[in-house]
Amino acid sequence: MHNQQFLIRDANVSDISTIMELLKLKAKFDGCPDFLKATPQKLEETLFSEKPLAFVLLAELDKNPIGFASYHQIYSTFLAQPGIWLDDLYIKAEYRNRGIGEALIKRLCEMTQKIGGARIDWTVAVNNAPAIQFYQKMGAQIIQRVRLCRLDRKAISQRTSA
Repeated sequence: MHNQQFLIRDANVSDISTIMELLKLKAKFDGCPDFLKATPQKLEETLFSEKPLAFVLLAELDKNPIGFASYHQIYSTFLAQPGIWLDDLYIKAEYRNRGIGEALIKRLCEMTQKIGGARIDWTVAVNNAPAIQFYQKMGAQIIQRVRLCRLDRKAISQRTSA
C-alpha cells in the first residue's frame, strides 16, 4: 500500500460531510470530542461562502479521505507580511508515516510563498511527541517562550456587556 499515490486537493462544498467526519476523528484523537461544535451548516457558511474565513486541504487515497489540513491567512505587523495559520492537521492513524503530512505541509509552504508570506504558524499539544518530532523534521521551530492566549465566548460576552 505504500506505493499507492495519494492526492492533495482543495475541499469544496460537496466535501462537508467528509470534513465533519475528519473533524470528529481529530477531536477524538485530541481527547476532546465534546469540544467539537462545528455543524455542516456552520462549515458551509464559514468555509464555502463568498468570503470564506478558512480553507481545507483534503488528502485522499483512491478517492477515500485519509486526512486534512485547515488553515487561514494571518498577518504579522513585525514582518509587515502575510502568513498562514495552520488550524488543524490530521491524518488517519493507518495512513501516518507515508508522507501525507509532509505533502500537506509542502502545499501550505507553496501557498505561503504564493501570497508573499513570511511564515506558517500553529500550535501543537505539549504531550504529542510524535507530532512535535514530525514538525521539527519539517524544519519547524517549537517556540517555548510564548503561550497561547484565548478569550472564549463567555469571556468575550463579559467584556462587551455593560
